[in-house]
Amino acid sequence: MRPDLPAAFLGAPITHRALHDTSQGRPENSRAAIRAAITAGYGIEIDLQLTRDDQAMVFHDYELARLAGQPGVIRSLAAAEASATPLLHGDGEGIPGLPEVLELVAGQVPLLIELKDQDGGMGPDIGPLERATAQALADYSGPVAVMSFNPHSVAEMARLAPGIPRGLVTCSYRPEIEKLSAATCDHLRGIPDFDTVQASFISHEAGDLDRPRVTELKAQGVPILCWTIRSPAQEAKARAVADNVTFEGYLATHPG
Repeated sequence: MRPDLPAAFLGAPITHRALHDTSQGRPENSRAAIRAAITAGYGIEIDLQLTRDDQAMVFHDYELARLAGQPGVIRSLAAAEASATPLLHGDGEGIPGLPEVLELVAGQVPLLIELKDQDGGMGPDIGPLERATAQALADYSGPVAVMSFNPHSVAEMARLAPGIPRGLVTCSYRPEIEKLSAATCDHLRGIPDFDTVQASFISHEAGDLDRPRVTELKAQGVPILCWTIRSPAQEAKARAVADNVTFEGYLATHPG
């Protein structure tokens, strides 16, 4: 079963890690940034990381330093500890959990959820984050889709939540950037797992949209999202290929 990506994901532009702006007290993936995106009528992209007690938290990095200003990794914290860990440049709010964010969004705008790779090398050592995500989404009725760089994660979401649209996050896969082996990058670069995991869409690196495999998928009618757009000029160029953009650092124009 390959569920279609809801049309809502091809309408309003999607905020990258929600509508964050630290100058306005809205850190990435924060409640404040999520509320701002909802108010502006944008879609929302968030990231999920796993805690020590196998709960899904809305947080991008593996390490805590950049976003929370403390040493260690989020995987070392229990969910309650993560919730009590203030985000930098905010109003003191802690790291939100996925169930709370789902209650906050409540279907008002499309929600695009990226599961961060927990294997460390895009391999099969996954499971707890996918289970926590599927459990949280079981009763969610708004437009939602999940995605990951790791095809094993996407396949597991297909098994656990077959009715939720799923996609692959894809890119040019440069070993020095992705911190992966050359062999792994060579394999993933061609997006070979799209049909195997029964993906509904891809979200591809904006600077690599001219890749022949992206052209091939688009010709097959596959929705093409892209990341990360940081200016109107970049957006205009990306939209020559992509059906929608994930953006930050400016206010993308609503279609129509």
